[in-house]
Amino acid sequence: MTDDIKIIASNRKAGFEYTLLERFEAGISLQGSEIKSIRAGQISIQEAYIDVANGQEAWLLEAHIAPYEQAGKYFNHEPLRKRRLLLHKKEIRELWNNVRIKGMTIVPIKVYFKDGRAKIEIALAKGKKAYDKRATIAKRDEARDKERAMRVR
Repeated sequence: MTDDIKIIASNRKAGFEYTLLERFEAGISLQGSEIKSIRAGQISIQEAYIDVANGQEAWLLEAHIAPYEQAGKYFNHEPLRKRRLLLHKKEIRELWNNVRIKGMTIVPIKVYFKDGRAKIEIALAKGKKAYDKRATIAKRDEARDKERAMRVR
């Protein structure tokens, strides 16, 4: 089976704001108009986050999926509704324990299609301090300067 992956949306800000520790792949429970809107690239996960309810279910909150124009008034979806994530119970339990005990958070990294199905990559993350963010910026600038110097030679 080939992994035919097409990335639809990514959350670049998450890598800057958080230290990403462990990544998981989850399916998303969607309505018909939502999947059509995602296929058109009309999704934003910049403000989105994941909530685990009592260690039982994982939910994607604040992800904006634009209404699908051809769906009409009555068959369309609510843009900011909460969407259930499809994970194994063991994975949900692991996420729940890390969030509850260790004070971590779960952030969405990217939304993509894998073999025709919408998937979301989520990560267990720990917030960075201001000095960590400055160090990240310094590393990025140094790498950019190094690349420029190599290009000139």
